[in-house]
Amino acid sequence: MFLQRLLSFIGWPVIAGVIIALLVLFLFPQLRSAPAPATHAPANVNTGVVSYADAVNRAAPAVVNIYTQKRVVQRYQNFYNNPFFRQLYNNSNTPQQERMEKTLGSGVIVDSEGFILTNNHVINGADRISVLLYDGRYTAAELVGIDKANDLAVLRIKLDNITAINIGNSDNIRVGDVVLAIGNPFGVGQSVSQGIVSATGRWNLGINSAENFIQTDAAINPGNSGGALIDAYGNLIGINTAMLDETGASFGISFAVPVDKALNSLKQIIEFGTVRRGWLGLGVSYLNREQAEQLGSNGVLINEIEKDSPAAKAGFQLNDVITHIDNIPIGIAPGKFEIHALSNIQPNAEVVFKVIRDGKSLEIKAIAAFPPTKT
Repeated sequence: MFLQRLLSFIGWPVIAGVIIALLVLFLFPQLRSAPAPATHAPANVNTGVVSYADAVNRAAPAVVNIYTQKRVVQRYQNFYNNPFFRQLYNNSNTPQQERMEKTLGSGVIVDSEGFILTNNHVINGADRISVLLYDGRYTAAELVGIDKANDLAVLRIKLDNITAINIGNSDNIRVGDVVLAIGNPFGVGQSVSQGIVSATGRWNLGINSAENFIQTDAAINPGNSGGALIDAYGNLIGINTAMLDETGASFGISFAVPVDKALNSLKQIIEFGTVRRGWLGLGVSYLNREQAEQLGSNGVLINEIEKDSPAAKAGFQLNDVITHIDNIPIGIAPGKFEIHALSNIQPNAEVVFKVIRDGKSLEIKAIAAFPPTKT
C-alpha cells in the first residue's frame, strides 16, 4: 500500500518530465545529439589559407629548367698559371684549348605554342640552349629574341601537350600580398619559396635600363633567374630577375619584372623580332615632397629636351612639370607610370600630357618616334 502511494506520488512528475523533454527535442532537433570534441578543424570549416599546394600545382607544370652551353676558347693553363713562364706566354702563340661553359636558370611557358619567358642574362652568349620540362621531357630551345633593357629573353620549344601558366595582373598586386617563387636554385631541381610583396615600382637599382620591379622577400638564388613569381592562386605576376646581395645567397630582397611588361616585350619580339619603343627626347626628374607641396601637385620636372625630338616639336620647355600621362596622375614616387614607363610607349603613338608651366596648367600632345640610330 505504501509502495503504491509512493509510486503514485513520484510517477506524475516523471511522466511530465519525459513529456517536456520529448517536446524540447521535437522543437529543437539540433539538441538530439552533441558532436564529439574535434581534434582538428573539420574539412568544411573555413579556417583560412593553410596551404598553397593548389597554387603550386596550377603553376609548376609551366615552369622549366634552362641549361645553356657556351664555347669558351682559352690558353693552355699548365704553364700560363706559373708567374715565371707567364711573360713568355704573353708574347707568344700560346697553345689554346676549348671548353664548354655551362649555366643554368629557369623559364616560364606562357602559351600553348611553346613560347617561354626567361632572363637575357640566363642565355646570353649561349651556343646551345636546352629545356627540361616539369614532366621530365628534355628538348632544345630556339632563341626568338631579347629585350636587353628589361633583361628578358623569349625562347620557343616545339613539343605537343605542353602546359602554359595562368596569367595574372601585376597592376593589381599590393604590398603585403603573398607570393611564391618557382625555379631551379643551384640546380637542385624545381623548388618553391614563399614570401610577400615588399614593394612595387622599384627602380634606379642599376640592374637594367628599364626598371620597374616587384620587390619580394621570397628566396631567389642562382638558378631562380627567369622563373615564375606567382600569386596565392597560381597566376603569373612576374619573372624573377635579380637579388640585391652580391654574395650569391638570398637575403630577402629580390626583384621580378612585372608580367604585364614582360608580356609586352614577348608580343613585340614575336611580331617584330625586337622590342620597339617610342622616343620622345625628354629628360626628367621627380619632384621631391617639398617641391610637390609648393606646386600643389606631384609630377616630374623636365630638365632636358633633345634637339629636333618629338618633345621639342610638341612645344615642351625646360622646367615644365608633367603631372599626368594620358590622364593618369604621376605619383610622389616611381610606380607603374614612373620615368622608365615612357619607354613602353609605341612609336607613332600619340601621348597626352598635362603640364604646369609658370603656375598655369597646359595640355601638350606629342607623337612618339623611333629612337634615333646611334653612330
